[in-house]
Amino acid sequence: MKKIHRREALKHLALSSITMSAASSISVIENPDENYKLKGNINHSVCQWTYNFLPLEELCQVVKKIGFNAIDLIAPKDWPTLQKYGIYSSMCYISGKVSLTEGFNDKKFHDQLIKEYLEVIPLMVKAGYKNVICFSGNRNGMDDETGLKNCVDGLKQIVGLAEKNNVMVQMELLNSKVNHKDYMCDKTPWGVELVKRVGSPNFKLLYDIYHMQIDEGDVIRTIKDNQQYIGHYHTGGVPGRHIIDETQELFYPAIMKAILETGFKDYVAQEFVPDQKDNDAKIAALKKAVKICDV
Repeated sequence: MKKIHRREALKHLALSSITMSAASSISVIENPDENYKLKGNINHSVCQWTYNFLPLEELCQVVKKIGFNAIDLIAPKDWPTLQKYGIYSSMCYISGKVSLTEGFNDKKFHDQLIKEYLEVIPLMVKAGYKNVICFSGNRNGMDDETGLKNCVDGLKQIVGLAEKNNVMVQMELLNSKVNHKDYMCDKTPWGVELVKRVGSPNFKLLYDIYHMQIDEGDVIRTIKDNQQYIGHYHTGGVPGRHIIDETQELFYPAIMKAILETGFKDYVAQEFVPDQKDNDAKIAALKKAVKICDV
């Protein structure tokens, strides 16, 4: 047998250890520990519409089994189902029509929108919920300044009630490049300017990481620079809005750590669309995504 020098033997041993460590890491990613307990640093949630192939009652049970207790984007009619299972509505809808294209930037929608938000806020207080989503609407040829002024006029008519009841009204940032053509609140600077002009501690931005990676990029820097204007987060893999794993361009553990470093205490909701073939695999994808974000 050929004599092996000590240095060569140590080299082989080191390489073997690295290989075993890498294999172990891959195994953890591919086969999440069934007994994994969430760390409690991130308040996890999931957007109901991305898992609407499951009845809401079943989704509630899935959420409980994974180990978190919140679902995003739920209207008042479905709150009793969440309450039945001890699940929190981490982002509420208004009771009436929810439109991303017909929002606060157009005054012709103000009367109906203001009515619906003034109605839902007391319902939220009674149910113990704190976040409600809103949208800018599409431009339809409108310039940024007119859109800002119109949004301020409308939002100022509901934020007073929100302040009195400790409810946070949150406008979502959406990309206008791929998914929501012509949407006005499609850049963080525009949204931040709106928050400043509304001037209420109870109006902030819902920063959707997926959408803003498409329209802006530079996600971590943007989050850190604008932390005081952000009240909620959504996830999603880029490209394709699929699971937030190693197949896409964003590294979510680093993003989650950056969010934690800002002192953020509210909810981060998974909003990717599972593309697996069967429901069990889609549920496993949700569990995997939550674990990826559990820093």
